[in-house]
Amino acid sequence: MDTMDSRPGLLLRAAGIGALAGLVGVAAMTLGEKLEQRFTKRPDSYVPARALLTLFGRHPTDVDRPWGWNHLMHWGTGAVVGMVRGIWAVIGLRGPQAHLAYTGLRMSIDQTVENMTGVGAPPRTWPMRERIIDVAHKAVFAVVTGLVAERLIDPLLESSRGTTSH
Repeated sequence: MDTMDSRPGLLLRAAGIGALAGLVGVAAMTLGEKLEQRFTKRPDSYVPARALLTLFGRHPTDVDRPWGWNHLMHWGTGAVVGMVRGIWAVIGLRGPQAHLAYTGLRMSIDQTVENMTGVGAPPRTWPMRERIIDVAHKAVFAVVTGLVAERLIDPLLESSRGTTSH
């Protein structure tokens, strides 16, 4: 049996394709953000960059605008989280329910990193408009990443054991 045909090989391949799907999702999310910002006049957020710099032991201020670090965090997170979506696709976690769960996963990862580093604030403290915009952008990421992953990855490891959750 070829190594890539084994369960670990299929999972590894799905993770790699998922990372690429995540980059496509980030591109779609970024385009959506730029279009939204033209209408809302909402400024760019540099919280992702500040979180990444903090993880590396730096101490950015709230006025720092490290553009390159922002893109590294934005695209890097998309690729890493995309790996999960690729794995979901190969094991059969697909469709609208997976897109919805994946939106929450992406938001949870962003908020965990931003709040554990102390550079973000919990979304419950944001104005409602900001929360709606953030969820919408993360949903675009999730759906596009999921659609690409599901298009490129067959559910070869979907379980057929049981028809209930227990």
